[in-house]
Amino acid sequence: MSQDPIAVSPATGNTGAGSTGDALENLLQENRKFPPSAGFAADSVVKASEYAEAAADAPAFWAKQARGLLSWHKDFTETLDWSNPPFAKWFGDGQLNAAYNALDRHVENGLGERVAIYFEGEPGDTRSYTYAQLTEEVKKAANAFESLGVAKGDRVAVYLPMIPEAVITLLACARIGAVHSVVFGGFSADALRSRIDDAEAKLVVTADGTYRRGKPSALKPAVDAALTAPGHTVGHVVVVKRNGENVDWTEGRDLWWDDAVGGAAAEHTAVGHDAEHPLFILYTSGTTGRPKGILHTTGGYLTQAAYTHKAVFDLHPETDVYWCTADVGWVTGHTYVAYAPLINGATQLIYEGTPDSPHQGRWWELIEKYKVSILYTAPTAIRTCMKWGREIPGRYDLSSIRVLGSVGEPINPEAWMWYRDVIGANAGKNGEKKDDPAPIVDTWWQTETGAQMIAPLPGVTATKPGSAQTPLPGIAVDVVDEMGESVPNGSGGYLVIREPWPAMLRGIWGDEQRYKDTYWSRFDSMYFAGDGAKFDDDGDVWLLGRVDDVMNVSGHRLSTTEIESALVSHPSVAEAAVVGAADETTGQTVVAFVILRGSAVDDADIVTTLRNHVGKEIGPIAKPKTILVVPELPKTRSGKIMRRLLKDVAEGRDVGDASTLADNSVMQQIAESLKK
Repeated sequence: MSQDPIAVSPATGNTGAGSTGDALENLLQENRKFPPSAGFAADSVVKASEYAEAAADAPAFWAKQARGLLSWHKDFTETLDWSNPPFAKWFGDGQLNAAYNALDRHVENGLGERVAIYFEGEPGDTRSYTYAQLTEEVKKAANAFESLGVAKGDRVAVYLPMIPEAVITLLACARIGAVHSVVFGGFSADALRSRIDDAEAKLVVTADGTYRRGKPSALKPAVDAALTAPGHTVGHVVVVKRNGENVDWTEGRDLWWDDAVGGAAAEHTAVGHDAEHPLFILYTSGTTGRPKGILHTTGGYLTQAAYTHKAVFDLHPETDVYWCTADVGWVTGHTYVAYAPLINGATQLIYEGTPDSPHQGRWWELIEKYKVSILYTAPTAIRTCMKWGREIPGRYDLSSIRVLGSVGEPINPEAWMWYRDVIGANAGKNGEKKDDPAPIVDTWWQTETGAQMIAPLPGVTATKPGSAQTPLPGIAVDVVDEMGESVPNGSGGYLVIREPWPAMLRGIWGDEQRYKDTYWSRFDSMYFAGDGAKFDDDGDVWLLGRVDDVMNVSGHRLSTTEIESALVSHPSVAEAAVVGAADETTGQTVVAFVILRGSAVDDADIVTTLRNHVGKEIGPIAKPKTILVVPELPKTRSGKIMRRLLKDVAEGRDVGDASTLADNSVMQQIAESLKK
């Protein structure tokens, strides 16, 4: 396959490192700006005035959003109780029901025939649900779960693929006040069991399996293995028939979804739950070690989820078709698949499979088929599509796209530009281009924050390639130095949140002290979850990745993100990952792993070329000491690069646990390539 070279913009230049001693060096500069078109700005859902409104009185701003975007069974009289930090209460004396807000009220308002979900399975099977049909399915699931003994406050473990039953299960739990705990379908039986035990789950909802790159992939065997040892709290396992694989069966415990839910009554009354009633637990640790259950409650979470979904994506629910490619096993799939789109009455696409199955044009084929207008995906996916070449999306009509989103990790400027020029400017399969490409909203948030915190507003902000840019209205974000003092524009440091926000986590399940120690102990009265960032000269925010990934080279604190961005800006590089390796002289040294494009693999001088390119882009201090050309990079199934495994390679150690990789053979491929 021919590869698509990315032009290096002269606007991305080197102005040298920030002052030595900065918490993080500010190296990479980006000067390109793309203001919204006059037409887009005129029709945008949110106007610039909301920043000033929120700055004047943030609690009043959020109270207005809560009442405007949600239906309350009982209105609240107090917006925010911050009397016992870091434990916030938002809309504490109000009551509402998440499922009613996502479903029933739309039917009552005459929108029952609007499509809520288009589903496309990896093999090409399809289903669609109107709001009326989805409401009925959720009511039936709620009745089925209650018949199995699940009551308000009980926990339900969910181990499902990306199918409609996943959303139905979450909303059914929310309807009855049960707390759902979704475990990503790629996690092991041990990881599933640890999460079941920590939450003391009463019910598990799973499937016989799913499809993965054209092949059946089993799920229920992991549930069976997780429940083999005694001492668990699970009474029943409800199993969706998805791929027809034979499964073991435990009579009295296991039930088919079609029997349990299919035979349930279709009437169920949604009662109001307290705004601070737990909605879900989502575990953020890996598959080993003690799980860390992030707890989110109902009212504040739904308010910020709905507002950010509307504002950041400029949502017009009457006409938009929205697609977030995240799995429901991650927080993005909770907030921007299961809850916010449905609360806002939107039509969304859910796809089960991977971007390359059955072919590398699958995503673009689906966008053309369903006329998707808003696409929200991860930088890893964008860079993978870059590697495959622009001629693949060029075969499809993507003219329906009007807003593009990025989530999950910092997006490097050249991937941002490719996203804009190849996807956002596509106006037809014959090479037509839009005069005004779709704006890109690069979003920063975390499992812990619950919803988006930093992002441009597409009808307001002049966007910059690679920058999340500015805190959203009502959000108090800052970048501080080692002492917790705000850094000036042009400097880097630690990203903190200075004021409570509605969708914030309410703690770590069952461990208040761990919550305080993990997020509130580094800086006095500020939330810090481990990300580095910088302010550029305009005061816009750039994410620099986890501070755990910061390298200290001869006293300079360098971000892996900036060096990776410099490498990917070279037309010979498809993907790059950077780690710091121990060095007796400099403390640490920069080691880069790169995947090359096309003929560059035969260039004997490519390493020297790339080292010099990094030096030119962001300064000599950032030049990698070692550049290793590899065929692939180790990634989890959520798309994150596992840098700790690359650090093992860089420092000559045996490679650690690689069980969570999407492709377990990648580390062997890297080892073989380095022997050549």
